[in-house]
Amino acid sequence: MNNVRTITKSVQGFVTRDGAGVKLVRVLGGETIKEFNPILMLDSFDSTNPDEYTAGFPMHPHRGIETISYVYKGGMVHRDSLGNEAAVNSGEVQWMTAGSGIMHEELVPAAERLLGVQLWLNLPKKDKMVEPAYHPVTNDMIQDIEIDGGYLRLLAGNYKEHKGHQSQYLPLHYYDVHLAKGKTFTHTVKEDASIMLFTLIGEIEVNGEVVKEKTAVKLSAGDTVSFTSLQDDTQVLYIESIAIDEPVAWAGPIVMNTQEELHEAYRELQTGTFVKSSMAV
Repeated sequence: MNNVRTITKSVQGFVTRDGAGVKLVRVLGGETIKEFNPILMLDSFDSTNPDEYTAGFPMHPHRGIETISYVYKGGMVHRDSLGNEAAVNSGEVQWMTAGSGIMHEELVPAAERLLGVQLWLNLPKKDKMVEPAYHPVTNDMIQDIEIDGGYLRLLAGNYKEHKGHQSQYLPLHYYDVHLAKGKTFTHTVKEDASIMLFTLIGEIEVNGEVVKEKTAVKLSAGDTVSFTSLQDDTQVLYIESIAIDEPVAWAGPIVMNTQEELHEAYRELQTGTFVKSSMAV
């Protein structure tokens, strides 16, 4: 008999503002590092009022992480210290490797509805200071795969025989699962993989436990993930990686392994030596 995963931690977010005043729901953060490792942060965006988000996120630094923004509805324009400028539109992903240090801004144009999430994926110590990079994952790179009762959008990693955008550092399998009411998604996984779900739209049931909309749940070890939609047009984000057994030192937009590394990063910001990339402009 399969070892079906259960919920070990459930987190509903709280409304806050970030950037230049963007209203969002912060679901994961400093208090959930241990349980949701290696996902450090999850912010959810869902608004039909452009005044809540068009101020955007002015130029700011990052080091030691990857930021992965999935804009299911709406758009986002990225600019950075490498000279990249690119827009992602409805259904697309903005994937940025901060590595040794990058400065970037995110502009959020008005749309009928802004719906999506941003994840912060930790980088292992050996990769903290890699060359920064930006990778848009556009709709022509994303497969829509038919499943029982709906379909799965393969944002990154692999699903069965299908392959999507591949993470260069930590493995990341990232699905957007759409299900009709009463339908069940079941997936066989490695026993020790670190797996979380986020209910972007609608409610689901995981092994008899109801998960309300805009809730992140961490799953126990096991070789099978299974959840059932409780509403029509349910949309669940499935995020699978591996836990990093290393200390986390986190302050603002910078995530390192020690306090001294954090202090050094902020010293470099003050002295103008933070961005080290050979590609910086």
